Amino acid sequence: MYIEELFIIIVFVVAIYLYRNYQGDNVGKYVLEQVQGAYDRFAPYSFKVVREKTKQLGEEYTPRQYAIQVSLFASFAAVVTYLYFYNLIISIIYALIAVSFVPYLTYLRCKKTYSEFLFEQVQVYTSNTIMEFATTQSFVKALEGVANSGILEDPVLSDVRQMITMSYDNGTIDEALEYMSKLYPYYIVKNMHQLFLQITKEGAQNSADSLENMQLDIDMLVESVYRDRIERASFHKSFLQFGIMLYLMVMLVQYLLGRETYLVLLERWYIQVLMHGVLIINTYFLLKGEKYYNENVGAE
Repeated sequence: MYIEELFIIIVFVVAIYLYRNYQGDNVGKYVLEQVQGAYDRFAPYSFKVVREKTKQLGEEYTPRQYAIQVSLFASFAAVVTYLYFYNLIISIIYALIAVSFVPYLTYLRCKKTYSEFLFEQVQVYTSNTIMEFATTQSFVKALEGVANSGILEDPVLSDVRQMITMSYDNGTIDEALEYMSKLYPYYIVKNMHQLFLQITKEGAQNSADSLENMQLDIDMLVESVYRDRIERASFHKSFLQFGIMLYLMVMLVQYLLGRETYLVLLERWYIQVLMHGVLIINTYFLLKGEKYYNENVGAE
């Protein structure tokens, strides 16, 4: 108990120091600024781009939302682990570990938002290029029409303009199509590019029918992707509820054994190892589920 009391005193001293130096309601802001600064310094460039686009789309959390998330994670971890071990120090350690997962979850959430944005832009690129080609009968002119229409955003807009430049420089569309297909490996992009190659090189007849069928394929894919999003959201909610219930199974164990019996068992080292294992495995299970939910959005 002496160690726990010492730990509590240290926490209070740190809290008082922060309060006296950063005046009350600015403490949280100061801590968030320090964490944000450190995170921005070490975050990979690719994630910085993704997060910036997430901010532009209005999907980034506010500092208040992050503070609520941190508080919820810390509180839940502290309460649950105290029910497991009845040890304040262990609870505080687990609370800090839980908070350390916030940047990773932010990364997954931003990646999901960016992935959804890219898929919508690819859908706009393919659909409108087909419509423009039906009018101009020229792939490069179709790209110019899409680029100048104002319906595309970066990075897809910049890549379409790069395709136009490459097509004029090379005199063919081959390299431009390969460039775009590598950047956006969706099958609707590859199929559309393959169709344009056939029309351009082989002079395919009835191109209007082929383009119409391609447009129908795109519409069907978009419908299936949005249906998948709804199903994923429903599954995600059930998955989180199930994961939380797994954490609270220790309450059922204590109810069946009796709290006194449970505390006696908890004095044995292998029971403590088992309880730590239960927490770690369940956390891993939840993180894997979160990773699945936030990845492969718009996958085909």
